[in-house]
Amino acid sequence: MTVRSTSSKTAKPARPGYVCDACGHQPPKWFGRCPECGEWGSVIEASTGPALGAMRNVAPRSPSEPARPIATISAVPARAVATGVSELDRVLGGGIVPGSVVLLAGEPGVGKSTLLLDVAQQWASGAGSPALIVSGEESVSQIRLRAERMNTLHEQLYLAAETDLAAVLGHLDAVKPGLLVLDSVQTIAAPGNDGVPGGVTQVRAVTAALIAVAKERNIAAVLVGHVTKDGNVAGPRVLEHLVDVVLHFEGDKHSSLRLVRGLKNRFGAADEVGCFEMHESGIASLPDPSGLFLTRYAEPVPGTCVTVAMEGRRALVTEVQALIGATVAGSPRRTVSGLDSARLAMVLAVLQRRTERMALHDKEVFAATVGGIRVVEPAADLAVALAVASAGLNLSMSPRLAAIGEVGLTGEVRRVGAVPRRLAEAARLGFKYALVPPGCGPSSTGTPAGDMRVEEVSDLRTALHWAARLSAE
Repeated sequence: MTVRSTSSKTAKPARPGYVCDACGHQPPKWFGRCPECGEWGSVIEASTGPALGAMRNVAPRSPSEPARPIATISAVPARAVATGVSELDRVLGGGIVPGSVVLLAGEPGVGKSTLLLDVAQQWASGAGSPALIVSGEESVSQIRLRAERMNTLHEQLYLAAETDLAAVLGHLDAVKPGLLVLDSVQTIAAPGNDGVPGGVTQVRAVTAALIAVAKERNIAAVLVGHVTKDGNVAGPRVLEHLVDVVLHFEGDKHSSLRLVRGLKNRFGAADEVGCFEMHESGIASLPDPSGLFLTRYAEPVPGTCVTVAMEGRRALVTEVQALIGATVAGSPRRTVSGLDSARLAMVLAVLQRRTERMALHDKEVFAATVGGIRVVEPAADLAVALAVASAGLNLSMSPRLAAIGEVGLTGEVRRVGAVPRRLAEAARLGFKYALVPPGCGPSSTGTPAGDMRVEEVSDLRTALHWAARLSAE
């Protein structure tokens, strides 16, 4: 008797899966923009196959190096090597670690290539190993002209112009550098990978390959990255997770001040800030930048007040200026430069409501910082309020007075962080008086202030009283 086989249903083809190349989110269908992270063009078709089963069936093997007790492991290979640029070493935590990968991002024209050319020359002259600059955006002749202008020529500094990853690896084999500068990672193409140079897939492949080479050969690598319109690092977010250090190079093109801000650092503090000054012959470190943010007057001028802002762990004495314009009908202008416009509007409302003789609702108000620095922290509220009051009352503040504190909506002066460090910086620069929130003075914190007279003010009226009194002394 013939046995009839049970008819089996035809297996349906597996639906293709999709994954975001930037954040790893797996949407049910293709989207032009990832619904999780908002990245455009990052959703791709995931590879199908028994990948999960293969991972479950992986057989263990002997590791290349056995695990050792932590006390027997030497920390010498992870010691930082100074680059010779003091402000960059400050942000990196003493220098760059051999085998580490640093991502330096910034807007076009801010000075990234200029800074790294100086770093490469300092490394070539002092580290005992060659430095290699690979540029995918400029020719070697253009870099040579900049090096002549900056006086950064050195026989151990090598240049190459490449846009292919294989050629970059070939240069590493030939030069055997201790420092690699790649300008920029978005211009290099990895053969065998889909996408155009600068795309998500290409950037990730290039970065992963360079990280592997840097770790294997103990090369310190610095990758230059582009930024988006929002000021974030361009490319997949996984790029910032792969590298060891993420730095942001920022500054106004119309100002000589440049800041290198640490966003991530596996070898040191992630909130340090380095200050530089751009000039015709290149870029120079500013170990004491507070002088850029102060104006020296022959006589006291109404409408100015000094505060101490914190950039990372660094205290910077900064001058705030204010000007009261003409009375206008309707909505008067509130113009700021280097300050937060929302906080200025709040301070003006508190001044008008909580103090006397300050009618600002129908007057134009202009406020700015000196030197191109941007101060958005609440600790500058008291200085902004005193500068506006000084301009409105035509009262000159003492040029040796510093005001630190946040102003609340009820007119109270609130505590802020790092007041002892701010006071120490103001005292170092010769300031004799300071207004601080309650509980932040030397008598409350036990921190000496030297010859500086520190007054704790509880509200805005008290602060105005003490400012007028100290100005008369």
